[in-house]
Amino acid sequence: MPKFWAAHSEHCSICSFLNRFASEAFIFFAEILGTGSAKRVDKARFSSEAIRLPHTHTVAWFLRFLTRKAAMGPFRKRQRLRQGDDTIMLTQLTHDIATLSRRRWLAATAGLVLGLAGFSTAKAADDTIKVGVLHSLSGTMAISETTLKDTVLFLIDEQNKKGGVLGKKLEAVVVDPASNWPLFAEKARELITKDKVAVVFGCWTSVSRKSVLPVFKELNNILFYPVQYEGEESERNVFYTGAAPNQQAIPAVDYLMKDEKVKRWVLAGTDYVYPRTTNKILEAYLKSKGVKDEDIMINYTPFGHSDWQTIVADIKKFGSAGKKTAVVSTINGDANVPFYKELGNQGIKATDIPVVAFSVGEEELAGIDTKPLLGHLAAWNYFESIKTPANEKFIKDWQAYTKNPKRVTNDPMEAHVIGFAMWVKAVEKVKSTDPDKVIDALPGTEAPNLTGGVSKMLPNHHITKPVFIGEIKGNGQFDVVWKTPGLVAGDAWSKELEGSKDLIGDWVGKKCGNYNTKTNKCGGQGS
Repeated sequence: MPKFWAAHSEHCSICSFLNRFASEAFIFFAEILGTGSAKRVDKARFSSEAIRLPHTHTVAWFLRFLTRKAAMGPFRKRQRLRQGDDTIMLTQLTHDIATLSRRRWLAATAGLVLGLAGFSTAKAADDTIKVGVLHSLSGTMAISETTLKDTVLFLIDEQNKKGGVLGKKLEAVVVDPASNWPLFAEKARELITKDKVAVVFGCWTSVSRKSVLPVFKELNNILFYPVQYEGEESERNVFYTGAAPNQQAIPAVDYLMKDEKVKRWVLAGTDYVYPRTTNKILEAYLKSKGVKDEDIMINYTPFGHSDWQTIVADIKKFGSAGKKTAVVSTINGDANVPFYKELGNQGIKATDIPVVAFSVGEEELAGIDTKPLLGHLAAWNYFESIKTPANEKFIKDWQAYTKNPKRVTNDPMEAHVIGFAMWVKAVEKVKSTDPDKVIDALPGTEAPNLTGGVSKMLPNHHITKPVFIGEIKGNGQFDVVWKTPGLVAGDAWSKELEGSKDLIGDWVGKKCGNYNTKTNKCGGQGS
């Protein structure tokens, strides 16, 4: 290899790429030029000229050299070149050089240009930190998840206005898992292995989260999960910024029991892990409060269910037994639209059978006529209608970003706001996006929420959150009718379930997601 490249490769990043190219080119030229009588070609002209140039000009010189040779065609005359004390005699070229075509010169030049283009792209990629966005933009969950994709893009844009992170701009990589649970895992793997993202914000349903868990564990990346869920999980590679059951489901039932005097319970949900596990927890909790089996009705429907006439009629009949009845809804996705429409069609009012929903917020209500639903309830950790300076600024900035003064906000959006802020803080603290370093730095990290408090990431990878119960208003917003006096720490494991009541998640002290406080042993799995 020419001495120039060896001498400069450590200091010139482009020379690292050119090392291989120059070595091959030097051999190529040397073989050709060495076929004449003067074989002393240890310094070809491109090397002896280039060695006098600053490395910043090397690429430009090298391109000029190659293109000059391409324009000249084969050498035909004897030339005498002087470079200081070095004299190199170039004799009449032999048949090999005479037949060397301009096409080969141009090919060499083109190869270098393409290589440099690839280098430039790689260098540009090194100047950004990639953030994965894994939310359904089509299918049954698009009604809820599309806005979360937009939220992450908004947060990235806002952070880049502040200078990015670690002096680098953030770059979003958006994929569409299309409400297809196995596809979530494929897209997660693609984001991590192909796109080289530093972190992923994504998923809504628990089945989608369960689908990607093995991928994040295998490839050691980070997922921020922004939606309320069933608990019974504390994974090292996942940070749960949505509500655990003790931050939504249990407080909602307590409110209905104490304030609404509910005696009969309809647990209605979509047929997958979140509603089934949540209802298992709620059923055990209700029975611990003295509720009898005959006063609990449980019903599941598939994703995208649209024919609610019979089920709503059954709910109406169940509520006509003379006891105050309520529906606790874990129905997810676009199935909520026909469900609420059918409630209105059959004249079920909140004063008769109130519905408290865990997956219906401002975004879902924006698509339906809410007038027949006045007074029905939702339990969340955030409502757009809450008046705080932080929330008012967020709403204003969000609507300006989307160029839509009517664009609503909701609870999972705030969960992404909190999680994103925590991730940025952790990265800046350790001055790295290395997953292991960031994972270790996140517990204890604090970030303001939009309702006036400060949330903290706990050792079990859940956060502290307030809890609110809101009544649906005619404009698709909520009036807060109840709230917790302070922030509630998220429990990874439910005290209501026999197999979980002795478990805790502690990734700081115990380095375990399901540590048994009675046996003092780690179960070895976080879920």
